[in-house]
Amino acid sequence: MDILSVLLLWSLIATDCIHYSASVFGVSAESMQCSFDSKRNSVPTILLLMQERLYSQGGLKAEGIFRINPENSQEEHVRDQLNRGIVPDNIDVHCLAGLIKAWFRELPSGVLDGLSPEQVLQCNTEEESVDLVKQLKPTEAALLNWAVDLMADVVEEEESNKMNARNIAMVFAPNMTQMSDPLTALMHAVQVMNLLKTLIMRTLQEREESATGGRCSPMSSHSCNGPTDEEFDSNREMETSCELKGPTSEYDNALYNSYSGDEDEVQSLGEIEECFLRQLDENNKTVTNSLFGGTS
Repeated sequence: MDILSVLLLWSLIATDCIHYSASVFGVSAESMQCSFDSKRNSVPTILLLMQERLYSQGGLKAEGIFRINPENSQEEHVRDQLNRGIVPDNIDVHCLAGLIKAWFRELPSGVLDGLSPEQVLQCNTEEESVDLVKQLKPTEAALLNWAVDLMADVVEEEESNKMNARNIAMVFAPNMTQMSDPLTALMHAVQVMNLLKTLIMRTLQEREESATGGRCSPMSSHSCNGPTDEEFDSNREMETSCELKGPTSEYDNALYNSYSGDEDEVQSLGEIEECFLRQLDENNKTVTNSLFGGTS
């Protein structure tokens, strides 16, 4: 058994005072064993283990990482192994990425559900974005910070993986909130996408400033003072997404294709609604299976 499996098993064992959930999906972060990441964010150990395996297997450089999905049978097998306290060897990196998104999607409440759609909609600048997420509770704030750092790591390998800030924010956004109405969820996800993109760009800017001692690099594409409001709005409208190969989640693509900038790929509102309804149905089946042991 490798060190990752040992750590995961340890994270699933109940202590004398605290009993943690035996499942790693579909449960609250508070019910799971947590560890600190490099920035002292307290997050479930399972996320750190999947992140470490994703990085060690070169997942950050994989084209379309977090957008291309693996076969369902493989994801279900790995999910079952993780719930048993085993981190399988040689997991497909797209499977790992898909399970990280699934972990967020299946939370009892979304990481950003503490922010109302109106609050997110009215958030138009970097400063407003930073101030807004400060309103999150500590658990959700830590999860968001961890996820944004992960997305920033992906963007730093954009030359290889073809995932820029807009692309990675787009595929993560539907997994960060939960709404019962599909059309409302879609519209909110678009605003969440813009919020995530802003936080990613800020993180990348902070990393660059830290690396250059606070000085602006002459080769940098990001201003040390951050984008102006006009630049911010322009970037949100004009930045186009890349073309990626491979099968993708219908749920993610409902948002991705509708705002990809390619009119030929824009789906009708009815098709988008159908995708969201299918995703909601799948989520309901997951809950039913967990309650009744797989029976329908």
